[in-house]
Amino acid sequence: MRKFDYTFLKDLNVPTSFLGLTNKIYELRSVEEEKKRMYPDMFTSLQKIAVVQSVKGSNAIEGIITTDKRIEEIVNQSSAPLNHSEREIAGYRDALNMIHEGYEDLSLSEETALGLHTVLLSQTGLEDGGKYKVEDNAIYERFADGSMQIRWNPVSAKETPAAMKQLFYAYSAARNDVGIDQLLLIPCFILDFLCIHPFSDGNGRMSRLLSLLLLYKNRFDISKYISFEEQINLMKGEYYEALKRSSYGWHENSNDYIPFMENFLLSLYLCYKELDKRFLTLGSKKVNKRERVENALMNAFIPISKKEICRLFPDISVTTVETVISSLLKEGRIKKIGTTRDARYIKT
Repeated sequence: MRKFDYTFLKDLNVPTSFLGLTNKIYELRSVEEEKKRMYPDMFTSLQKIAVVQSVKGSNAIEGIITTDKRIEEIVNQSSAPLNHSEREIAGYRDALNMIHEGYEDLSLSEETALGLHTVLLSQTGLEDGGKYKVEDNAIYERFADGSMQIRWNPVSAKETPAAMKQLFYAYSAARNDVGIDQLLLIPCFILDFLCIHPFSDGNGRMSRLLSLLLLYKNRFDISKYISFEEQINLMKGEYYEALKRSSYGWHENSNDYIPFMENFLLSLYLCYKELDKRFLTLGSKKVNKRERVENALMNAFIPISKKEICRLFPDISVTTVETVISSLLKEGRIKKIGTTRDARYIKT
C-alpha cells in the first residue's frame, strides 16, 4: 500500500522561482489582511461575486454546466434546481457555504470529508453521498479519434478506507510539525487525495472543497473574494498536465510532487494578483465613473459580466456601465463571450 509521509517537505529542494512564488503569496496575504480591515464593504461585494464564480467554475471543470443566469438563481436560492446538473450545482453551493461559514470549527478529518461529500451529493438522489466507493474505479483519457485508454488506476475500493485513514493521519502529523511549510503541505495532501480517488462520484469537486478548507484554516482566505476554482478552470489544461506529471510513480512511492505544487500555488498567486487589480479599481478615488468601469473591464483576468460590474460599483448606473461596454466593444479593446443574455467581457 502507498505510504503517506510528508516529512520530506522539511528538506525539499525547490527551484528558486518556486521559492519566490511562495514568498510572494505570503506577502500578498499580509496586504490582503490589511485591506480587509480598512475596506470591509469592498470585500463584501467581492465575496458575493466570488461565490457564484466558484460554484460555476468548480462544476464546469467536471462538465456540469448551465447558464450564468441559472447559476446565480441557484446560488442565491431564488429558484430550485430543475435537472440533475442543477442539483449537482446546488449541492456544491451548500458544501461551499458549509466551509465559508464554519471552516474555523471544521477539522480536516474523515468525518469532515464524508460530511462534505454527503452535502455535495445530497440533492442528486444518489445514495453514494458520504460513502467511500464500493467498486474499483479508473480515470480514462479520450483521444481525438474517439479511442480511450486508462490514464490512472486509483487505489482499489478494498484498500480505500485504510488509505484514507493513513492520509489523514499523515496530514495531522505534518500539520503539527513546525518544520513543515503548510503552504507546501496543502497541495501534497490534495494530490494524494486525488490519486486515491476515494468516491464513486465527486472526487474533483471534493478536492477543491478540501483545498479551500485547508487554505482558510491556514489564513489563506483569498478564495472568498476571488474564485480559486475559476482560476483552475481557466488553466484546466495546465492543471491536468501537472496532476499527470505528479502522479507518475505514486503507487511505488516515487512520485514528484513539485509539478502539482507549483500549479496549485500559481493558481493561488494569480487570485491574489486579481484581487490587487479589482481592489485598485474599487478603491480608486482619483478617476471618474466611466474610467472605473473601463479599468474593471481591462484589468479582469477572467470574463466579467455587466451585472458583476454593477455589483462592484453600486454608485454607478447601469446606463453608464452599458455605455462603457459598448464603447470598448466598438474600439475592439474587449470582446464579448456568450449570448446577449449571459454575456461576459474580457480584454482582447
